[in-house]
Amino acid sequence: MPALGPPEAARWAAHCGLPLPADRHDVVAATARHIHSVVSVLRELDFGDVPPAAAYRADGAHQEEEPLHAAL
Repeated sequence: MPALGPPEAARWAAHCGLPLPADRHDVVAATARHIHSVVSVLRELDFGDVPPAAAYRADGAHQEEEPLHAAL
């Protein structure tokens, strides 16, 4: 994928209903490129048998055999 330049960032922002002032084009393009590079790395990770975040509990109860309850 070619690098996202300032004109393309401005065009996509306008397409989404977020027109950017000209002085923000460079910063938004750089931020979008950084986010894309991070997401690209995450897509390469093999999470194997890692449960989804909804199954995690900070108190450690997720490690016990306990049924998950939906939040209402």
